[in-house]
Amino acid sequence: MTNLITNMTVTQQLVENKYHIYHSRINDALGRCFDAELPATLYAPARYILQGNGKRIRPFLTLLASEAVCGSSDNALDVALAVEVLHNFTLIHDDIMDQAELRHSRPTVHKQWNINAAILTGDMMIAYAYELALQAKTNRHAELIHILNHANITICEGQALDMELEEKKDATIADYLDMISKKTGRLISAALEAGGVAGNATEEQLQSLVLFGEKIGRAFQIQDDYLDIMAVNGKSGKIAGGDIINGKKTYLLLRSLELTSGSDRDLLYSIIINKGISADRVPEVKAVYERCGVLEETAALINSDTEEALTAADHLPHAEGREYLQGFANILMKRDF
Repeated sequence: MTNLITNMTVTQQLVENKYHIYHSRINDALGRCFDAELPATLYAPARYILQGNGKRIRPFLTLLASEAVCGSSDNALDVALAVEVLHNFTLIHDDIMDQAELRHSRPTVHKQWNINAAILTGDMMIAYAYELALQAKTNRHAELIHILNHANITICEGQALDMELEEKKDATIADYLDMISKKTGRLISAALEAGGVAGNATEEQLQSLVLFGEKIGRAFQIQDDYLDIMAVNGKSGKIAGGDIINGKKTYLLLRSLELTSGSDRDLLYSIIINKGISADRVPEVKAVYERCGVLEETAALINSDTEEALTAADHLPHAEGREYLQGFANILMKRDF
């Protein structure tokens, strides 16, 4: 995938430096959340999930969005924290539904405590996120709460669609794209939209931020699918083809079903029918992907979505903030994790 940023004064190194500084700033502020000691089974799990090795991509985007519209993120930190707390609530409940035992190499909250404690902690974190948003230095609190509410409802819709997708034998690309736009994409676009509100953005600027988030969110999720099959065993804990082994319906699998016929299609469809395939057959599936051209098509889609996101950001008024936002998007699209 090509480097999509040119003629910028903000270099990749500057963006990475800013990310590390803001990552620490966000983590320090998160460390001051949930400081109540009792009930221990409510607040300790909330602190625990926030102490995980999260990349803080969403709150970082919130801060950058504010800078892109007004040149400062000073009034956006509480909003960024609200976004990250809301995100971590979804992780706690997702892990319960997925029966996941580990997150970032640590026991999930429901394993470290129990399911009841995890559900209750997640519920509390939603309200806590709203309280953080209400602490922001702005007179646009109603907009912030609406954004978080809409994101929360949409994420729940996406999770429901994901569970339905697992059981569908005739799932389509449209089904998949609708699901990821809600489950993954909306919180990314909401993070940017909320940052824009904190920076007192105009309606037109908010539309640009939302479009940026929608496009970069879709590219980010589809890239996850792409990286799964292209992973080197052991890198970042990934097993190459893990999605195929587990029978996960991804962009690559569903699109390849549209592009293939005969024995190639039969092999791919068997992954859906059997809800997975043995690890030793992953190279066969990858060979089908290569023959039908889906790998090149997917890389092109990731690039085109990213380019549309960067074009949307061109309309934001503050040059340095805009370039940091575009530069971070470029880094995300060149990741290998």
